[in-house]
Amino acid sequence: MEKLLIEGGHELKGTVQVSGAKNSAVALIPAAILADSTVTIDNLPNISDVETLAYLLEEIGGTTTLDGDTLVIHPEKMFSMPLPNGRVKQLRASYYMMGAMLGKFNKAVIGLPGGCNLGPRPIDQHIKGFEALGAKVTNEQGAIYLQAEQLTGARIYLDVVSVGATINIMLAAVKAKGKTVIENAAKEPEIIDVATLLSNMGANIKGAGTNVIRIEGVDELHGCRHSIIPDRIEAGTYMIVAAAMGKGVKVDNVIPLHLESLSSKLREMGILVEDGDDFIYIENRKSLSPIDVKTLVYPGFATDLQQPFTSLLTKVKGASIVTDTIYNARFKHIDELRRMGAKIKVEGRSALVNGGTPLQGAKVRASDLRAGAALVVAGLMAEGVTEITGINHIDRGYAALEEKLIGLGANIWRESLTSHELEEIESS
Repeated sequence: MEKLLIEGGHELKGTVQVSGAKNSAVALIPAAILADSTVTIDNLPNISDVETLAYLLEEIGGTTTLDGDTLVIHPEKMFSMPLPNGRVKQLRASYYMMGAMLGKFNKAVIGLPGGCNLGPRPIDQHIKGFEALGAKVTNEQGAIYLQAEQLTGARIYLDVVSVGATINIMLAAVKAKGKTVIENAAKEPEIIDVATLLSNMGANIKGAGTNVIRIEGVDELHGCRHSIIPDRIEAGTYMIVAAAMGKGVKVDNVIPLHLESLSSKLREMGILVEDGDDFIYIENRKSLSPIDVKTLVYPGFATDLQQPFTSLLTKVKGASIVTDTIYNARFKHIDELRRMGAKIKVEGRSALVNGGTPLQGAKVRASDLRAGAALVVAGLMAEGVTEITGINHIDRGYAALEEKLIGLGANIWRESLTSHELEEIESS
């Protein structure tokens, strides 16, 4: 196991290239199960979740070849093998295997998903959708069993706007008999990306990106080639990094429309933000103003950017309030920021940030993916060296993190954990 070390205080300048979207990739790879011939996915991020999902496809009889940022998937010999344990528990997005395998084979056995521990994130809306389509769903010994004689289109209203449920129901419905309507659907760009892949495979989907998605079931889906959209969360993280320590940073390979909520908040703080066709330029030109931020479903401020943005606010003199309406447990990074000298108080779903006190390098631990990003932002701003453990979480969502930051002028590196540090982590 390794730790990440950051010597803070270095000004950042230059261009950083954004990878393909993690939140698209983890849905697109399972979606390939539905095809009857080869699926090629380009612009994949080099992250551990991609490798885990490719392994799971091989577990059920497929063959995969990963070459750089391209994954070639041969689904012709896949079968409905139960996946109750093992790597399926390593990431939250393994639940997309449920919808894809149910849609392809009319049955599936999938272990309850793992990933970041962000408090209760029930899959009840996924199950509601599967049952509406005609599947029998049971929970036995920590695994979800799905079985259907025939999936049949239905009208499904999501009680909670859920990206995962919207995509999972789409995967199950594309080969169902008749018409499916998903109401109160999520609108995230990643949903449009998945719908585009499925449409290129021969699916009949209308309304992706709106709150009502209509799907007319088809009998067969064929292979295709698809390029993933840029990762708006990775792009947003580097925009926050640039706002914290940048003296002119170009975040390249982005869709600026996907980042409007973050751009507007950065401008409100006093950061220069200029949009290009496929890039965003960030420059910190003056003293920053405190602001209030509330996370909302897309196109609102993304919950995945709340944690690194909170780190940025510790730099701003005055009081800012960050409210997360999506996840209750998304403030686990606050205790770690306090170790670095941040003055933050959590009250319910809100964090009150009294900024302006310089952060100090410290030994901290990433509890989840975006908390890890928050600690990286904090480490870049802090005086001295920050040591971050738990970086396996960071590796799940950020490709070539050190390489990209070093390219901007950061001093960041990895070291192996000592036996004493390993004992401390295991006992905590």
